[in-house]
Amino acid sequence: MSSNEEGLVGPLSSDELARRWEAVRAGMRDRGIQALVLQASNDWLGGYLRWFTGLPANNAYPRGIMFPLDGTMSLVQQGPFDGLTELDGTDAAYPGVGRLLTTPSYVSAAYTAQYDSDLIATEVKRQGLTSIGLVAPAAMYHGFGTGLIAAFGEAGITVADATDLVDEIKAIKSPEEQELIRRTAKLQDEVFAAVCNHIRPGMRDFEVAAFAQHTAQLAGSEQGIYLGSSAALGHAAPFLPRWRQGREIRAGDVFTMLIETNGPGGLYTELSRPIVLGTASTELHDAWTLALEAQENSLALVKPGTPGADIHAAHNAFMVAAGMPEEKRLYAHGQGHDMVERPLIRQDETMRIAEGMNLTIHPSVKTDEVFVAVVDNYFVGPDGPGECLHGSPKEIIEI
Repeated sequence: MSSNEEGLVGPLSSDELARRWEAVRAGMRDRGIQALVLQASNDWLGGYLRWFTGLPANNAYPRGIMFPLDGTMSLVQQGPFDGLTELDGTDAAYPGVGRLLTTPSYVSAAYTAQYDSDLIATEVKRQGLTSIGLVAPAAMYHGFGTGLIAAFGEAGITVADATDLVDEIKAIKSPEEQELIRRTAKLQDEVFAAVCNHIRPGMRDFEVAAFAQHTAQLAGSEQGIYLGSSAALGHAAPFLPRWRQGREIRAGDVFTMLIETNGPGGLYTELSRPIVLGTASTELHDAWTLALEAQENSLALVKPGTPGADIHAAHNAFMVAAGMPEEKRLYAHGQGHDMVERPLIRQDETMRIAEGMNLTIHPSVKTDEVFVAVVDNYFVGPDGPGECLHGSPKEIIEI
C-alpha cells in the first residue's frame, strides 16, 4: 500500500471510478464529444469533481479537470506557477489523473481569473481535440468559463453543454455507492444519538453544532453543515447557520438541528428530528404529525417513471388542504457527492424518478410559533422507495 493510499479517509474503489468513466465515455462517443471539462470550488456542491476523480474541492480553491475520451485526465489546481507532475492514472491520491498542473489563482485577486482556464485550454490544444463538453458550467468561476470559451473559439474548438449526459448516470447509484450511502446514514444516526446525550441547558446553539461536527468527523465524515437553533416553546426554532447560533439553551426549550454531512466516499445523506429539553407542546406534536404525513404522502408517489413535478404538485395540494401555504422551497431532491443533486422534486425538473436514486424527502411545517422538519433518505426501488435509510426514531425527542 502506498503512503498516498494509506492516508485516504474514505476512498472510492478503482472499480467504481472505472464504472463511471466507462459509462460517461459511452455517452461521449454517442454525442461526438472528445473531452469533458469541469471545475469545482466547494465541497457541498462540487460533487461532479469528486464523482470523476474521488477528490473534493474545498475553501473556494478551484480544481478543474479535462476528461478525455481516451487516456488519463489533466487536473489543474492551486499551487506554484508552472507546476507539472506526470502521473500514470494509478496514484491513489489522484486516480485517473495523468497530468497534475498547478497555478496560484485566487478569486480575491481578479487578475488571476483565467490562469486555470489557460492551463486547461492548453491541455485541450496539446491533444489536438476539437469537440468539448462542459459539465456543470454554472459551477465554474466566471473567469474560468469565459476564458475557456474565448480560447476554444479562437482555436475553432466546438463547445456543448454535456451536463445532462453526466447527470443521467450520476443520479443512479451503483451497489458500492448505495453501501457507502447507507454507512453515511448510519453515521448520522450515531451523531444524532450522541447530540441527544450531550445537549443540556446552558449550552449555546453553536456548542451543540460544534459537538455534532466533532463527532461526525471522528466517525469519518469530511464535509457538511450543522444547521439549527433553539427557542422557547411557542416560538419557531428554524435551521440557522453558525453565525446565528449564539443563543443560550434553556430548560423546556425546543432545539432543531439538521445534520447534512457526507460520509465514506464523500456521499451525502441528511437527518433531522426535533429535540425538546422537557415536554413537547400540543402544537409541536400537531406540527410534527403533519410533517410525517406530508413525507408519507410524497413517498407514496415516488415510483420509477414519475415526474418530479407531479410529486411536487401533490405535496402542495396536501399542504394547502391542511391549511398550510404552498411549498416554494426545495423540499425533496437527490443526493450523492453533491449535497443537493438532481432530480429536484419541484415544478421545473425534467428528470423522472428512476430505480437506484438516493432521495431525501424533508417536508417542514413552519409558523411563527413552531418549526419542525422530518428529514430522511430513501433509495428508489423497482416499485417505489425502500425502507428509510436512517434508523433514528421518527418522533420528537424529549430529554
